[in-house]
Amino acid sequence: MDRKGKGDGLLSPVAELFDLPADIVAGLPHLEMIGSRQLYVEHHQGILAYSGEVIDINTARGVLRIRGIGLDLLAMTGEELRIGGDLASVEWVK
Repeated sequence: MDRKGKGDGLLSPVAELFDLPADIVAGLPHLEMIGSRQLYVEHHQGILAYSGEVIDINTARGVLRIRGIGLDLLAMTGEELRIGGDLASVEWVK
């Protein structure tokens, strides 16, 4: 599957020039799940709400809501964060 973002205006030529996916060039969030136990998020804009059952993360695309049991912030930097626990759902809240 081509992730270059064809038709994304100026982002597409820049992404192609450096052989990068257009979503990464645009600063859009990148999510990786490891089973239902960990979630890795790149390009976040901060945590809006945090509890053991719900974590809301601000991103350029909107609010990402993680629901589960025993949720815990395992690591966080200005660009990346890792959440652990028994993840039940990951959804965009508009």
